[in-house]
Amino acid sequence: MTDLTNQVVIISGASRGIGKATALLLALQGATVVAVSRSGLELSDLTHKTRGLSIVADIADAEEAEHVVAETLRYYGRLDIIICNAGVGSFAKLEQLSAEEWDRMFDTNVKGTFLLCKAAVPHFKAQKKGHIVGIASDVSKRTFAHGTAYGASKYAQDALLASLRKEVRAHGVKVSTIYPGLVDTYFNDTTPGSAEAEKTHLRPADVAQAVRYVLEAPAHVVIDELMLHPLTQEY
Repeated sequence: MTDLTNQVVIISGASRGIGKATALLLALQGATVVAVSRSGLELSDLTHKTRGLSIVADIADAEEAEHVVAETLRYYGRLDIIICNAGVGSFAKLEQLSAEEWDRMFDTNVKGTFLLCKAAVPHFKAQKKGHIVGIASDVSKRTFAHGTAYGASKYAQDALLASLRKEVRAHGVKVSTIYPGLVDTYFNDTTPGSAEAEKTHLRPADVAQAVRYVLEAPAHVVIDELMLHPLTQEY
């Protein structure tokens, strides 16, 4: 089993939901957490709890994504793991979606993953180890009405990570993709904690445990894909 003690982990979209739960859990395992989000206010409380580093950045911007990796290396002198968790979604009939909504989803879900990986991969290759974890979605593997843009972005993110896995495996770098079903978070401007969601949704901590599971696999093992659903969700 891989020991996460002192492993330096960048987590995008860390201020809420899955990202926050993952940051807290990995910090408990001894990892050094670099929490990244566009919201500095929400990051401050998290980094107080994890005793790590917070960086306010939009990873869909190339310079800011590069800054996140460079600042982590400058501050800690190492980087072991990146978790591409930042994601957004809007759901509507295709003709009701705006071009701005389409761009917002592809910028965050696909371009953000691309840019954070692009900034970290040369470092991982040079040290001949590293682990990239992408938080995708079960809709990376299925389609549904009113999900044209979100689904397309998640299919694209999944393809990016799957191709990258083939590129970097020979360099000792792992790429794992996690596909959660319904999760009780702030996603799509919802408020978590409703009685209904308690019965029908995963908790952010459930996905965080999945992240821990793939990260703690022995050094010679890569968990390529892991899908999880609430028991009540049809798939």
